[in-house]
Amino acid sequence: MTYELYYWPQIQGRGEFVRLALEDAGARYTDVARGRGGEARMMRLLGPGGAFAPPALKAGKLVLFQTPNILHWLAPRLGLAPRSEPARAALLQQQLTIADWLAEVHDTHHPVAAHLYYEDQKKEARRRAAEFRRERLPKYMKFFARPQKRFGYVHLSLFQMVEGLRYAFPNAMARLERRHPGLVEVHDAVLRRENVKAYLASPRRIPFNRMGIFRHYPELDD
Repeated sequence: MTYELYYWPQIQGRGEFVRLALEDAGARYTDVARGRGGEARMMRLLGPGGAFAPPALKAGKLVLFQTPNILHWLAPRLGLAPRSEPARAALLQQQLTIADWLAEVHDTHHPVAAHLYYEDQKKEARRRAAEFRRERLPKYMKFFARPQKRFGYVHLSLFQMVEGLRYAFPNAMARLERRHPGLVEVHDAVLRRENVKAYLASPRRIPFNRMGIFRHYPELDD
């Protein structure tokens, strides 16, 4: 099976969680929108009978969208989740919570509306980011301090969250990581995985930037 991943070619975003699973497992996949004519192919995939929004994964005739749903289906086939239904359900619950966490990260810089520029909502963003750093971020980090012992796709997703948060909120993370060493250990364990190391050093890994979900604005990390 050669999988087809459809996601915006300029950002890591939600597609990166799927990409990390594919890369860690050494799976064959095509990052469609990064190729010639790929964005047009991606847009044709969206709509009734297809996907609501990227990321989407195509496996043969099957089209899946929503990051947790993609990973729930894909991970057992990559050896990144057990086939036991109760165990898979437990992992899905964690991935859905990560999706909530990611949405809150996005809302620190776009608290009013996604279609507005950050510059149009800076005052609201400062207030939202302060609340996130003070209340929500410690709560999520505490929750994920003890993830599943068996390595799987949730570990890869937690790695991505730590990487992104270090980029977006370096000051806050420097303070909080000392209080949550378990989550840091998960991050470091993923970083030691050979396929992950190779991926991070390759041009396939899109750098963090101010178009993605994780954005660094110094004024939001006081």
